[in-house]
Amino acid sequence: MLAKIILIILIYICYKTIKSLLSSYTAGSKTKVYYDEKEKIDDVMLKDPYCEVYFPERDGIHLNHEGENLVFCSTECRDNFLESLNK
Repeated sequence: MLAKIILIILIYICYKTIKSLLSSYTAGSKTKVYYDEKEKIDDVMLKDPYCEVYFPERDGIHLNHEGENLVFCSTECRDNFLESLNK
């Protein structure tokens, strides 16, 4: 009887150890995929509201105009947009 209890306890400990190792292995691979996806998201293409050219968001020039965040492909387009508002 005591041998069966010890065997059950050992099986349980092995089960928990294997489950823990597998979950940490899986979590590590999920984290890697998450960072790979985040790097892909960094290359989102936006359309310039003034000249209508598409460009990567990371290269954009940001402007907060009347509570709206606008992103331009260059400082020239941003300046032309601001000049067109003043006319």
